[in-house]
Amino acid sequence: MKRLSRGLRTLADCAPIANAKAPDRRMRTAVSRAKRIEGFAAQQSFDRAVAKLVQATPVSPEIQEWFPNEKMAEGAKRNWRKTALHPAILAIGIALAVIAVVAWIKFDEQMHAFPGMATAKKLLNVAAMTRPSELEPMQTEAGTLSDLFFMKYRLEHYDVPPEFSRQRTIGVRVFDDDEAGQVAQISLAEKRMQLFLFPARRDSKTGKPEEFEGWRYVEQEGWTGAVQAHKGILFMAVVRGPKKDLAPYLAAKPQLR
Repeated sequence: MKRLSRGLRTLADCAPIANAKAPDRRMRTAVSRAKRIEGFAAQQSFDRAVAKLVQATPVSPEIQEWFPNEKMAEGAKRNWRKTALHPAILAIGIALAVIAVVAWIKFDEQMHAFPGMATAKKLLNVAAMTRPSELEPMQTEAGTLSDLFFMKYRLEHYDVPPEFSRQRTIGVRVFDDDEAGQVAQISLAEKRMQLFLFPARRDSKTGKPEEFEGWRYVEQEGWTGAVQAHKGILFMAVVRGPKKDLAPYLAAKPQLR
């Protein structure tokens, strides 16, 4: 093929080995000129013989499963279990599952969100880091501290709900938080529980406290809080543990004095 130009020689090297006429004009020209050169016809005959041998070679069932749509494995069907366990399919499935879980968590958080939730979570961290020495020792019933908060700190409506009013205290303090404002923190003897009282978030348009009905839960790093709103003040009972540790206190009827 030395007498062919470089372009025609390249086309002749990849010319179809079938006897059918090439559809491309330049390919037909290259084949036509190559046939005049000694050795081209012999090479094509050899290529056709090899192709015929390859087509006659049987394909193992394992290989056929990977080519269900190819002529070489016509009629072969891949088992659905093997398809599902393929690494690529498994990776896609795991990724979709993670996305679904994250989306559900975000949706669930939005469904259970309430005004002051961000501050409540922040105070869970405060509860986790508070040492007993940081509180002023005080042994009394939690319900009696509202007078102390008003007389000493001028804090109105910092009232402990009846569900926790009879619990014995071991310490108390009042501190300022950049976001929450003045926060009252009470430490109880019962299960090392802590109580927090802090102002509710106010509506930017009306200026009124944003409140809600009933108890709402917040959880973070093994700590759980139950939050209630009353007269513009949020009360939160905190315990180190799951919701079930707080549920009995919220469900129990308050004792009469």
